[in-house]
Amino acid sequence: MSDILIVDDERDIRELIADILRDEGFATRVAANSDECMAAINDDAPALMILDIWLKDSRMDGIDILKSVKRDNPDVPIIIISGHGNIEIAVAAIKQGAYDFIEKPFNIDQLTVVIARAMETSRLRRENASLRRRDVTSSEMIGSSAAFRALKGQLDKVTKSNGRVMLTGQPGAGKEVAARYVHIHSARAAGPFVTVASASIEPERMEEVLFGRETDGRGVEKGLLEQAHGGVVYFDEVADMPPGTQSKILRVLTEQQFARVGGTDKVRVDLRVISSTTRDLTAEIAAGQFRQELYDRLNVVPVVVPSLEDRREDIPELARHFIEMFNRTQGLPLRALSAEAEALMQTMVWPGNIRQLRNVIERILILGDGAGPVEARELPGQSEAAPEDGRIVLSGGLATLPLREARELFEREYLLTQINRFGGNISRTASFVGMERSALHRKLKSLGVVTSAKTGARIAHLEDEDIAADA
Repeated sequence: MSDILIVDDERDIRELIADILRDEGFATRVAANSDECMAAINDDAPALMILDIWLKDSRMDGIDILKSVKRDNPDVPIIIISGHGNIEIAVAAIKQGAYDFIEKPFNIDQLTVVIARAMETSRLRRENASLRRRDVTSSEMIGSSAAFRALKGQLDKVTKSNGRVMLTGQPGAGKEVAARYVHIHSARAAGPFVTVASASIEPERMEEVLFGRETDGRGVEKGLLEQAHGGVVYFDEVADMPPGTQSKILRVLTEQQFARVGGTDKVRVDLRVISSTTRDLTAEIAAGQFRQELYDRLNVVPVVVPSLEDRREDIPELARHFIEMFNRTQGLPLRALSAEAEALMQTMVWPGNIRQLRNVIERILILGDGAGPVEARELPGQSEAAPEDGRIVLSGGLATLPLREARELFEREYLLTQINRFGGNISRTASFVGMERSALHRKLKSLGVVTSAKTGARIAHLEDEDIAADA
């Protein structure tokens, strides 16, 4: 949408208008009849049309073309020109969606002024529509751990291209935030970001939701793909897409066009596709649940979004971010985090990842009894954490072991937790636990604890555990 299409059956007039507009800095295309006009629009929708209402040797007159274009490309402003103008024709054209009506012979200055106003109006409408489509989901990336830096480095490279991206990771790890980060830092930032929640759409309605539909009673209803034109469509949990829809999406990715349900006209779209999944798509392919061809099309740039366990260093920073966000958006107390709460959060198990952390912070702020720092006892499962005399409660399994075995088990789990809390950094771990680095290395070796690279960070695990390296 960067040029002006001039449609007039008189060659001298269309070439005169084209020459004048090119002198004004506009790119132009011309068409002599309705067939040439519709072919030009289907090839690439123009930024604006100048349309003669009477077209000799054409299947459609100007009003018919106006109706068709406004149905499929409502954002394209159309200026009607005619040498047989009257009030009735002008009113009919405006009712059908024309921006303005100019009678021949027209004043060139008048035409250029009307064109400038029409294009500015169209630009403002697109911006307003884009703002209305955007929701409040943040695209802000928070963290400083090695795993986070590796992820952000990959995403920054992806923003410079138009390639399709496949995001994989655990539920709640932040895949949609990563997708929005790519969108907002790409050349498509001014375009829409449309989410297709595959799991929440009924399979029998999937095609109508994606492609839209045409009915006599309700006319044209745009689908999500058409709404995403010029921007990004994000397929959330793409593995849940019905097999029948997968083949049609594959065709859309290949041809960049489709027909609405109940319609015959081809709708052209300019989309960037970002997908995400929590499942192993190669296993889904082997089970016949996902098409290999679609996987190959979507998985051009695979990006792994690390779990919160793989970036425990970021937990305090994320928690403070959520506290500030809830204070700003909901007026909840702006509380600090105690050192004990930070340390405990870094050692907790977070199966729901960042989403779970966010929910925990919100619950603490809502149910908290003051504006002081968040304390460890306010975290889930910690209300009875430690008696006032400083004693701890042994788990049943630990209490049944001899002292030597219990001490070894405690030391192993304690050091595993602390190393992962500090992102695999042995020096910081040694400083925190109060050991010399060399002594800590000897202790880890005796306990069978090693570290391996995973999602850009060092992760501690037992020597006999199978940890896949992901440098």
